[in-house]
Amino acid sequence: MISRTGKNFDIILISAEYWDDHPLSPVGMIARVLDHHGYNVGIIEKPESKRDFTRLGNPKLFFGVTAGSIDSMLNNYTPLKKERNKDYTQDNLPMPDRAIIVYCNALRRHFKGCQIIIGGIEASLRRFAHYDYWDNDLRRSIMYDARANVLVYGNGEIQITELAERAKQGKELAGVPGTCVISKEVPEDFQILPSWPEVQDSMEKFCEMQVGFSVDKNLAQEYDNNFLLQYKYPEYTSKYLDWLYSLDFKRKLHKNSQLYMAKFSVVTHRGCFGDCNFCSISLHQGSKIVSRSQDSIISEIERITRYPSFQGNIDDLGGPSANMYGMDCQEDCGSNCTECQTINHDRLIALMKRARQVKGVKKIFVRSGIRYDMALSSKEYIRQLSEHHISGTLKIAPEHVSSEVLKLMNKGNDRLDEFIDYFDSINIDTGQELRYYFMVGHPGDGENQMKALVKRVKKLENVENFQLFTPTPMSVSTCMYWTGLNPWTLEPIEIVHDYNTKKKLKTMMMKAIK
Repeated sequence: MISRTGKNFDIILISAEYWDDHPLSPVGMIARVLDHHGYNVGIIEKPESKRDFTRLGNPKLFFGVTAGSIDSMLNNYTPLKKERNKDYTQDNLPMPDRAIIVYCNALRRHFKGCQIIIGGIEASLRRFAHYDYWDNDLRRSIMYDARANVLVYGNGEIQITELAERAKQGKELAGVPGTCVISKEVPEDFQILPSWPEVQDSMEKFCEMQVGFSVDKNLAQEYDNNFLLQYKYPEYTSKYLDWLYSLDFKRKLHKNSQLYMAKFSVVTHRGCFGDCNFCSISLHQGSKIVSRSQDSIISEIERITRYPSFQGNIDDLGGPSANMYGMDCQEDCGSNCTECQTINHDRLIALMKRARQVKGVKKIFVRSGIRYDMALSSKEYIRQLSEHHISGTLKIAPEHVSSEVLKLMNKGNDRLDEFIDYFDSINIDTGQELRYYFMVGHPGDGENQMKALVKRVKKLENVENFQLFTPTPMSVSTCMYWTGLNPWTLEPIEIVHDYNTKKKLKTMMMKAIK
């Protein structure tokens, strides 16, 4: 049973976002998994007062705490550290800054000795020492400030199931793959990262720590007389994902949910091998693609058509990069997967064709981002996408035009013109267009690089939007921003830190897209 009321719950989940009974809702997914395994689950959304925290009582096993699908500081503040404008009402409560720490410390006050497990993006990407843009300083692992027993990183369904079973049997919670704990000892098969004192004192040590991050290794970081241990990530399989997305989600959304534009979206895969330096998804979900089976995806679409509110449109069919579906590979060859000659779009094209035949479906949109450079390996994929899965525009993200900046992003756009020419050639009579997304202020970016970007942007139509670079925990680009160094070569990098220059770069871009 999943409930917001009652007592005697096995597990109580506390979320800084509203709960949606939907596969894209972090707390919704975890609740469904636990419910399937027979646990009585309670959910508390956006608690503020003692009454909020205590109204469901003390769970038999543990509390699970999450900020949700976004880091609370990123949710609450702009890249210039201004508070985001939000219309808060009694029915739409704010997300507290550093939500996990706030919630965990409240639980420690109200329930002495309770067990707390933390998870979600905020926990996952703050599990080691990290640079915090909003403090403009380093912070230790969130485990210490939250005083949690266990941290679950990445997608947590496998981990939370094992933790619940161990807690039920009264067993030790330490040692579960895909989790972190604090320990006095370091097991033999762990690699040691630079310690908390070392990364505080040395930019080079901070870079060494960044290069050492991986979900595929057991890692340890020393603090004061103890260690933060990361147990390597568990294996998520296609079969397991098929099971997850077959669970009985009602797709019932809170009236203030952020998921209304994605209510009838379908996730096709997890993971991303793009390794963009400004993104941390490889340290969250992993860099290997795990795709659902075609039958599983079609079955979910068929279930969606039976919802009374379904109007015939699938809001999105995709994942972190929509056209990485089917590119599962277990080889560890060390090459750049985006340039691999063996990957193709055959499975994805077959899926798209079959999905369009589902009775009751009028249109299946692909709104997830695509890697246009990879898409060029299959002109047929671009044609299928253009003819059947977009309406008016296709969004792509060149990010920048400066070769120096793109290199520091670990991206390239040398095939941008080729993609534009081909897309335009097959849309002469359709009127469909490309929309472009860029990033400003990334390490290596400055006024000279911006002038080149502005010059190119003025020649493009439909620049969709641009983002002022925000340093988020654990990304390579954030390491560059904090240290001023390339973490692999230790070569100096031009960094824009002062806000006047950031505002100037932003203004240059705003004028260019008008």
